[in-house]
Amino acid sequence: MKKFIYTTYIGLLACVLFASCNSFNDAFDAEKVDSLTVAVTANVSVEGVSAEGLTIKFDNYTEDIHLSKTLTGTNNELSGIIPGIYNVTISGKTTDSNGDEYYLNGTLVNKPLYKGANSINITVGGLKISPLIFKEIFYAGSPKYYFRNQFYELYNNSSNTLYLDGIYFAELTPTTATTKLPVWPTSDGDNYCYGNRVWKFPGSGTDYPLKPGESCVISQFAANHKLPIYCPNSPVDCSSSEFEFNMNNKKYPDQPAVDMVHVFYNGKAEKGSTPQYLTSVFGGAYVIFQVPKGDTYDPVGNENLSTRDFGSKYATLYAKIPITYVLDAVEAGQNETMINAKRVPGVLDAGMTYVGSTYCSLGVARYPLTDDNGDYVYQDCGSMIFKDTNNSTDDFQRGVVPELRRYGTKMPSWNHTLIGK
Repeated sequence: MKKFIYTTYIGLLACVLFASCNSFNDAFDAEKVDSLTVAVTANVSVEGVSAEGLTIKFDNYTEDIHLSKTLTGTNNELSGIIPGIYNVTISGKTTDSNGDEYYLNGTLVNKPLYKGANSINITVGGLKISPLIFKEIFYAGSPKYYFRNQFYELYNNSSNTLYLDGIYFAELTPTTATTKLPVWPTSDGDNYCYGNRVWKFPGSGTDYPLKPGESCVISQFAANHKLPIYCPNSPVDCSSSEFEFNMNNKKYPDQPAVDMVHVFYNGKAEKGSTPQYLTSVFGGAYVIFQVPKGDTYDPVGNENLSTRDFGSKYATLYAKIPITYVLDAVEAGQNETMINAKRVPGVLDAGMTYVGSTYCSLGVARYPLTDDNGDYVYQDCGSMIFKDTNNSTDDFQRGVVPELRRYGTKMPSWNHTLIGK
């Protein structure tokens, strides 16, 4: 069994517990603080999956104490923990009896641990690891308040050919990170995330294959934004995009890229009266999701699949998206302090990425997966594997100059710029 590795702050342990915790208050005057043995119960909510092999982390940021250990199962006793207030996280990858891979995550925030309060129960949720991921997102726009060059690049991170046909893209609400979060129906529990606007890829099932190592780009407006008519200082030319969010705006005419199919906005299938679609330049929350075979997803026709925010005076409707449908989720905020304003359930994205400013021509890009030597990891077929821990804080490089198909990612053969070549 591996020992804990931790660092301790030299000095007295600051007590921030309740006044009734006299035994811990005595730590102010103590020259020596005895360590604890903490009983941890990891309740994995995914059927057929065990906590064995997951990593548990104890982080006391006030005292700069950080510990980690590998769990041996559901019930564990972990020794050598200094009393204090901790963020406790259980996470990691595991495989079920069918060979499907899952990423599991559970968190307790500001958990006091001291003599007499040294047991923890953590519910660990998780989803099957998605072969289709967000690889790069550019949402911040460019100088002089130009935002038409936003794009979202999706990547086949698996070793099998995928089909984009019928997969959904949604921007979640609130569209900008805020600590004033919506109030959703109690009956929904933690089973949904909530879409402000929902689109989907066209196709009848096999029209848009995406091979391992290939990516597709969805642009707000799939034009060459470097042209004088648009934004000569734009960092990107989006004219090679496979798809675009066409809003039938005469000033921004339909491009050769294939139009995404509009599904939902405020309870209707229509796109609405405003002839533009953009996500927040401060950073939005984005999901791609797929409806399982046998299920029907119709947030317009099925009133059980939409809801209003009961904390708002407005009757705006939002699409309910079952979290079990979600293939990948990325949450972006204004800066690192907005982590307390999360819109995405932690099981989908435990962190948050950011650029830090607006109209700065900077974006976020997913890190390639590396081995212990720092070398890139590839599938047997030769395609690059990208890091996907369901934590955007760790998975994305922030403040990069946006680039379509970074790392030499391939276009699919049906890209309109390749047809006929």
